Amino acid sequence: MSVRVRIDLAYDGTDFAGWARQPTLRTVQGVVEDGLAVVLRSAHRGHALPRVTVAGRTDAGVHARGQVLHVDVPADAWADLPGRSDRDPAEALLTRLTGVLPADVVVRGVRPAAEGFDARFSAVARRYVYRVCDDPALRDPLRRSHVLWHRRRLDADAMHVAAQRVLGRHDFAAYCKPREGATTIRTLDELSWQRLTDGPDAGLVVATVRADAFCHSMVRALVGASLAVGEGRRPLDWPAELLVGGRRDPGSAVVAAHGLTLEEVVYPPDEELAARAVRTRAPRSADDVDTPPLPRPGD
Repeated sequence: MSVRVRIDLAYDGTDFAGWARQPTLRTVQGVVEDGLAVVLRSAHRGHALPRVTVAGRTDAGVHARGQVLHVDVPADAWADLPGRSDRDPAEALLTRLTGVLPADVVVRGVRPAAEGFDARFSAVARRYVYRVCDDPALRDPLRRSHVLWHRRRLDADAMHVAAQRVLGRHDFAAYCKPREGATTIRTLDELSWQRLTDGPDAGLVVATVRADAFCHSMVRALVGASLAVGEGRRPLDWPAELLVGGRRDPGSAVVAAHGLTLEEVVYPPDEELAARAVRTRAPRSADDVDTPPLPRPGD
């Protein structure tokens, strides 16, 4: 018997070799699983080491404020978490896990997962933000690990117009690092660019990117194509033309990871979690995509 637990997590990705556990490398998954093993006393109890399932694997250097994972905790370990106190096991796990994790990983919430919850397959959307500074007067050395410095002035309005032409359900092979046997069909719900006028990011050029899921390097490749438009090196239709072409273009750079932050993972109401997981696991067909975007004369 086990209890499925949802954990909401934030981390600074600067000193991690990405999310996924790798031998000899420091990764977020490795740090979290090792922390859980200590707190749950897995080795002492004879249980297998905890293995977590995450909503979205982030690359090396990518940050997260709204990451979500689940872990199946043996029922006896869950019941023993409060020790001699009268605390709720979820509260005890949050406190204890916080005590063993490094400062660049923060547990923001712990609770028993609703029935049917799967951190990866139940999600309906992931939302990322990419931050770019193109003004020397705003360049902040204290944010150098979280904001991309760009030497050329950007036209945020042009970037936004170009981005609207790649929205929808498409095969994003032109924007993804290929993986054998993995589909590159995704539904891109939002890719918006704006130069913010207030708040802590005032003056920065900021992208908000939201999709049902992302394939490897997809967000950073979309940002790279947008920057080429913003510099005036490429026309407004170029990102859409890449999408239709279906192949990576050497003129479209995959930008650095450090400007990217996973801000939110969105889930449906509890009663729809299991059904959503079933739909997500279903194969994605090349026949089930939107009509490719076409050039628009006169732009």
